[in-house]
Amino acid sequence: MRTPELDHVCVFCGANVGNRPAYVEAARALGRTFAENGVAMIYGGGGIGLMMETAQAAMRAGGTVIGIITEALMAREAGNRDITELHVVQTMHERKAMMAARADAFVVLPGGYGTLDETCEMLTWNQLAILATPVILVNVEDFYAGFLVQLDRAVADGVLKPHHRAMLTVVSSVEEVLPAIRAWRPVAVPAAVAAADVKP
Repeated sequence: MRTPELDHVCVFCGANVGNRPAYVEAARALGRTFAENGVAMIYGGGGIGLMMETAQAAMRAGGTVIGIITEALMAREAGNRDITELHVVQTMHERKAMMAARADAFVVLPGGYGTLDETCEMLTWNQLAILATPVILVNVEDFYAGFLVQLDRAVADGVLKPHHRAMLTVVSSVEEVLPAIRAWRPVAVPAAVAAADVKP
């Protein structure tokens, strides 16, 4: 089974910093971690919120940062031009498709609707075998506790299969992110289950 390369990692996180210092600390630590390990960071290209904190930390530590943003968000999120590359695209779909095409893994920090949308879309693409890419959720101060409970409820109620639930890797700290990516393997789906998945 393929072990993911660590050339480019995409970060999903909030356009707000929130009111807990731990979120900003985690964002900055993640950016520094990428730079110190020679990993290029891909993100949504914004110049605000936790997105900016992560990107700035990576740049200050000598890293490579690639932003991908839509024209509509350039003004709203003050597109960050102080990074290595900034790509401006037309639609959110193009944005996520470019992120997915360039990323060897996805890392999720606290965020709102946009972060959840991006995370769930990449998980869905893994579920549909469009991707086979790690999705690592950093559960800073149990920020995602409710989300994880909801996923477990979905499994219990039979609307999410356990092997699809297992496609999300959860860690509690930034220090665990790169080891989790290196240790990642695609979720093994039993042949009988795989066949059942495609039945009408």
